[in-house]
Amino acid sequence: MTQLQPARILRVDPVWMREHLREVLEIYGAAMGYPDSVVDARYGHAASHTTRIGFEAVAAFDPADVLTGFGYGYTTRPGQWWYDQVADALGRTRSREWLRDTFELSEFHVRPDQQGMGIGRTLLRTLLGGISHPRVVLSTPDSDTRAFRLYRSERFVDLLRGHYFPGDARPFAVLGMTLR
Repeated sequence: MTQLQPARILRVDPVWMREHLREVLEIYGAAMGYPDSVVDARYGHAASHTTRIGFEAVAAFDPADVLTGFGYGYTTRPGQWWYDQVADALGRTRSREWLRDTFELSEFHVRPDQQGMGIGRTLLRTLLGGISHPRVVLSTPDSDTRAFRLYRSERFVDLLRGHYFPGDARPFAVLGMTLR
């Protein structure tokens, strides 16, 4: 595996994220294999994520200053779609353990042609290194993908496997990691 690092990785603020949301969502669609219609429908949701408590984001740029990857998340809370789906599936005891004062890594993607070069690992470490929450949780397709292997190598553990979210026919894994 080639370890080519991007020209730079930056923490970005909510304003930057909203201004570059089209570029960000293009990467999301390509990385997840979603059609344009799904990507277009995510615009409003992604914009609203930037207003959530605890929002943190990072972006990676290649030497030509082209966006190659990004990640963002926020404090997960009851009443948020993902939280409610996962809390119900985890049950009361595990939800208290894993979803209280927790950072939800909502979106984290690298352009498919840039994957396997260390960009994702650097993005992930940069993002998680700057949050104050004691835990982080995420969901990812439940298959042997580069993303799944990255999360495993960074000490994420299974919270749920084979979980189905409404609107997606694929099974997902919900993973968590204790940071402190």
